[in-house]
Amino acid sequence: MRMGRVSRRAFAVAALSAFTMMPPASAASGHRGGAPVAQMRGVWLATVANRDWPSKPGLTASQQRSELLTHLDTAVRSRLNTVFFQVRPAADALWPSPYEPWSQYLTGTQGKDPGWDPLGTAVEEAHARGLHLHAWFNPYRVAAHTDPTRLAASHPARKNPEWVVAYGGKLYYNPGLPEVRAFVQDAMLDAVAKYPVDGVHFDDYFYPYPVAGQSFDDDAAYEEHGSGFPDRAAWRRDNIDRLVRETAARIKEVRPGARFGISPFGVWRNAATDPLGSDTRAGVQTYDDLHADTRTWVRESWIDYIVPQLYWNIGFAAADYAKLLPWWAEVARGTSTQLYVGEALYKAGDPAQPAAWQDPAELSRHLTLAGEHAQVRGHVFFAAREVAADRIGAMARVVADHYGQPANPPR
Repeated sequence: MRMGRVSRRAFAVAALSAFTMMPPASAASGHRGGAPVAQMRGVWLATVANRDWPSKPGLTASQQRSELLTHLDTAVRSRLNTVFFQVRPAADALWPSPYEPWSQYLTGTQGKDPGWDPLGTAVEEAHARGLHLHAWFNPYRVAAHTDPTRLAASHPARKNPEWVVAYGGKLYYNPGLPEVRAFVQDAMLDAVAKYPVDGVHFDDYFYPYPVAGQSFDDDAAYEEHGSGFPDRAAWRRDNIDRLVRETAARIKEVRPGARFGISPFGVWRNAATDPLGSDTRAGVQTYDDLHADTRTWVRESWIDYIVPQLYWNIGFAAADYAKLLPWWAEVARGTSTQLYVGEALYKAGDPAQPAAWQDPAELSRHLTLAGEHAQVRGHVFFAAREVAADRIGAMARVVADHYGQPANPPR
């Protein structure tokens, strides 16, 4: 999740940067003919940098658990049905992993045992409340700094420094190395094998977002593995395609009932770049900048669901929600990939955002517009902290207008 930085990077315009087709009355009630519809009503629960949870590192196990359960209870009160819980925010783990160290966001010290199992507890307690739990992983981010010595001594990035690239003041695993791709899958699938998660979720970070004046140094990997591709960009896209396809196949082997989905940045390509692209003028295009061919993943039904982050208001010039929504609906048409829409609840009431985001009804209008597209099967809100705070009542308005009754998550 971009946590406000997307808008700044994409457009430099801000300081921060199962929904089936139904009549309006049915959309508001969440029912059709008296039976609950299948409609994604999700929330992201981010742990990176203690964004949503825990509120700060170093809390006791009891305090952490209490905060986690409060977030789950808040989701239930808001008539949501799915929590996307970030369990591998930075090449670490929120469960006892044999592959990677405990996350520093729990105790303040990477590798320190927090004295409990956050993922195991989250799955059990979510299910006890009737919520689905999707384990959310970031595949390649290692650290928000460039000093490997600050990582736990046991960290795979220290044991395999050749796997790591420093870029933009951060450390990343190199997606161009087959051994890295195999390792990150092993690390993530460990959690999927151990816990009855309902889904496996990737966010928008593949190759890192562009940093002006810097290049991602994968020269050696490209020289070794890039033969047969017309250029480096094609090779990079193939690396990410392989991660997606291989992860999907392995999830089906390890936990056949779990669904696999991705929440990419909301613009695949601008129409000015590619006639198949959207009517947008985004400064970031996932195909070109992150080497993530999100449209192909949907069209080829490689993933079970996609949640494009449509984090802009209706009428926003560079990326209009009202134009991106039908574009994504058309991409999903005729595929087995379900389309949910990522919603920028964090922008509602933020004084740094455009006037549209000061209106508590903006997000509700998004859901009304989505109801006109049969391919849109629901929405996911960023993020849990804002669902709880609901600064200007935007979430309450969504619930009042659209979530009159419970709904089951899509299958």
